[in-house]
Amino acid sequence: MIYPSSGWALAAAAILSSLGLAACGSSSSSSKTAIASASSSTSSSGATASTQPTASAIAPASSSGGVTLRVGDQAGTGAKAQLQAAGLLSKLPFTIQWSDFTSGPPILQALGAGDLDIGGVGDAPPVFAAAGGAKIAIVGAYANDPASAALVVPKGSPITSIADLKGKKIAVAQGSSGDYHLLTVLEAAGLTPKEVTLDYLQPAEALAALQSGAVDAWDTWSPFIEDATAKGDRILVNGDQYGANYSYVVASKAALANPKLVAAIEDHIKVLAQAHNWVSTHPDQWAVTWAKATGLPLATMVQASKDAANKPIAVGAQTVSSEQGLVNAFYSAGLIPRSFSFGPYVTTALNGAL
Repeated sequence: MIYPSSGWALAAAAILSSLGLAACGSSSSSSKTAIASASSSTSSSGATASTQPTASAIAPASSSGGVTLRVGDQAGTGAKAQLQAAGLLSKLPFTIQWSDFTSGPPILQALGAGDLDIGGVGDAPPVFAAAGGAKIAIVGAYANDPASAALVVPKGSPITSIADLKGKKIAVAQGSSGDYHLLTVLEAAGLTPKEVTLDYLQPAEALAALQSGAVDAWDTWSPFIEDATAKGDRILVNGDQYGANYSYVVASKAALANPKLVAAIEDHIKVLAQAHNWVSTHPDQWAVTWAKATGLPLATMVQASKDAANKPIAVGAQTVSSEQGLVNAFYSAGLIPRSFSFGPYVTTALNGAL
């Protein structure tokens, strides 16, 4: 679906509506101000937003035997493929019910609806979910390589700078990490979402739109960046000055109230961290499994495995601060209806799994 100049706010409203909360109109404040330190942000009540994770009350872990953990995964690019590649899928002492999704926002919607227990997502979906009242908490975190997010333009495009995006049509997955990455890219050139047209498309549709000329640019992540560039498209911008470069494991509050599920989630985080570490030291072997999972060429996935390397890190104040920056930016841009403290949506209780 194509949205005109106000489309960013309209598309965000659709996400929030699915979570039970509609977004307000765009704010005239600049996103640059909003991306400032989280310590200066305010909640809807005017209180200073805390940069500390909450001491979330979760159930004490008990045996995970006999439990089925419902996990949201991202179409062969996430947890299941890495566990398979590292030979660790059989190491978990419980059953996993895997559900594949094309991006993070539907995973958070399923968590909010009670259809999943945990899921792996980028940096933006937890903010939209929290703004919509979803009962979730970040329980695991990863530091991503900045090369794993980029804004891509077609082969032969006359666009050579961010400023050239003014008035252009840009594809991005609705409510995904690409939303924040693109917001920071536009802000770097003094542009706002109102000065471009957003076409909210999932990756396969976005790639087709880019190559057919239906859109002028596409903000996406690995391995879709590498798939596009292998076809001749060009990276306009990437790097650590754009986006937040974190991804997360998010759990439902209902799952965190169940001792057996807490134990299963803790085991899952522990073994998944081992898989991530294996991937970082075996990129070529990982690329083989990833290529089979995605159906993309091996050469493309070899490059993607290098660009998309990430590292398990402890959840903590930096997690809250980073996500608070997204809250501030999305609120300033009119994409969420209130500014709020992200602290209650982060817990350090399972850091011991690392």
